[in-house]
Amino acid sequence: MNLRLLIGMGIGVAVGLLFSAAGWTQSPEQDEVRAQQERQVTQPGNNAPVWRDVQSGEPNYTSIQGRETDVLIQPPARFLGQEVKVTAGEAWRQFRNGPVTFYGGGLIVLIALAIFGFYLWKGPVKVHERPTGRLIPRFSRFEQAVHWSTAISFCLLGLSGLVMLFGKNLLLPVIGYTLFAWLTLIAKNLHNFIAPLFIVSVLAMIAVFIRDNFPRLYDLQWFARAWAVMARSEHVPSGRFNAGEKGWFWFAVVGLSIVVAWSGLVLLFPNFDQTRAVMQDAWVVHATAALVYIAISLGHIYLGTIGLEGAYGAMRTGYVDEAWAKEHHEYWYKEFKSRKTAAPRSALPAGEKS
Repeated sequence: MNLRLLIGMGIGVAVGLLFSAAGWTQSPEQDEVRAQQERQVTQPGNNAPVWRDVQSGEPNYTSIQGRETDVLIQPPARFLGQEVKVTAGEAWRQFRNGPVTFYGGGLIVLIALAIFGFYLWKGPVKVHERPTGRLIPRFSRFEQAVHWSTAISFCLLGLSGLVMLFGKNLLLPVIGYTLFAWLTLIAKNLHNFIAPLFIVSVLAMIAVFIRDNFPRLYDLQWFARAWAVMARSEHVPSGRFNAGEKGWFWFAVVGLSIVVAWSGLVLLFPNFDQTRAVMQDAWVVHATAALVYIAISLGHIYLGTIGLEGAYGAMRTGYVDEAWAKEHHEYWYKEFKSRKTAAPRSALPAGEKS
């Protein structure tokens, strides 16, 4: 064999061993890239190994610093305290489109149908005595403003939230993609910008009405006779607010408002470095509490409009007839009569009737 050829081969082997010892061989990452390139030739479209790496949750390079910015897809993890086989994001999507949508929507529909059926069966709760024509003040202008700002902002939040939650299944097939896109965009912005107004209004409502919503011993009698009050218009004495209204105040206005407001703020301000898992759990809490809130609010809205004769006029004008006050809130009526004489009809703002 040619001596020069042997010397050249020896030098080549020596250089290769030197480079290998120095770590100049291909890295595992380069090997994976080459293997993926070869796979595209033999198995076009097979990117399974790449996506397995993406879903592993292992940090990758990113120029944006922050929590989870170096993780493209959530790895399989615990969702609502349970081990899941799919990614946490997929588990949240399935939960949103499954139990939350089905049971939450079903609850609202059932309560709406129950209220409608009850109205057809029994009709509104009426006042037994004829109106006296003597009006007494029930709500101040400030109390009316606080109530209506809370009520209107709540209705806007509820409607916009329902559009975003159920719209894809109920509205999109009917109105098409273009109109649905505009509608959901409006709903999203309404939801985001009305939410702070609702929170402030609720805080004001709690401060204004809390003193009249503390439980009293006579509230037990109202609870015991609640069905008779609703179905047979039975007279049960109560204070400024009856036991049912107090229950609504503490459970919904205070309790559920705290839950939806706190979870809503987590969702509204994601720039405070919340993780995706925190945002997903906050959405579940927010949506669940909001659906319960909307469902039971249907009863409150029903009684405040067509379900209880004279109730809507009380909040619209701020005044009620003495006969109404005596029948529905006798203890409050007697307390008022002991302090003041009845307000004359002229006290009612011009152009308004009870």
